[in-house]
Amino acid sequence: MANGAEKAVKESASEPSQDKQKRLLGEDSGHFSMIRALHLADVVTGMNGLCGVMSIFASMRYCLGNPTDYGNLWAALALMPFGLFFDFFDGKVARWRKKSSLMGQELDSLADLISFGVAPAAAAFAVGMRTPLDHVFLTLFVLCGLFRLARFNVTVANVPKDASGKSKYFEGTPIPTSLSIAALTAFWVSRGWTLDNIPLGTYASGTIFEFHPVVLIYVLHGFAMISKTLHIPKP
Repeated sequence: MANGAEKAVKESASEPSQDKQKRLLGEDSGHFSMIRALHLADVVTGMNGLCGVMSIFASMRYCLGNPTDYGNLWAALALMPFGLFFDFFDGKVARWRKKSSLMGQELDSLADLISFGVAPAAAAFAVGMRTPLDHVFLTLFVLCGLFRLARFNVTVANVPKDASGKSKYFEGTPIPTSLSIAALTAFWVSRGWTLDNIPLGTYASGTIFEFHPVVLIYVLHGFAMISKTLHIPKP
């Protein structure tokens, strides 16, 4: 007769990964049950979120330091592509390990929101988009990313699939495409176009409607993310 340990090993080996994760997360005891429930792909997804959080902190450090020292600003912008690397890599790890995770799907959306929504908005603030109306537009951009990710989680099963079961297209632009704006911001930093030297200057200076016209790039990108009719083919 198999002893308790052997039985547990056999049950663990035969139990589907998603069901096992649900069981571990639902345990009443065990301070580290969530850690034991994580898959390797979930850890990689966490690295995406880590890059986003570190990027936000780097933007904050730039705001608190010497405005002519771009070191922290460069760090903030450089960490976002690392987040994209981990965003792509977690899927490869999941396929390699042949383990899917319901929690991993939620982690992926949350990490993307941090790295490709909040972090670019924080970098825009650091560069100089700091008027109250700028804040409204940047907040709108982040909220569009939030709603886009929520819609994706709800509708992904309804998007047409190819023969391999992969979705044929994205509804609206994927949130990682915000890195194109981060790349544009990096170009501005390389030319010293920050703070009072932001391209196109300000509109309605000295009034409550003062804002930087370039912030509208974020607004347009936000609208593209939540578009229903814009279909982006998957690579």
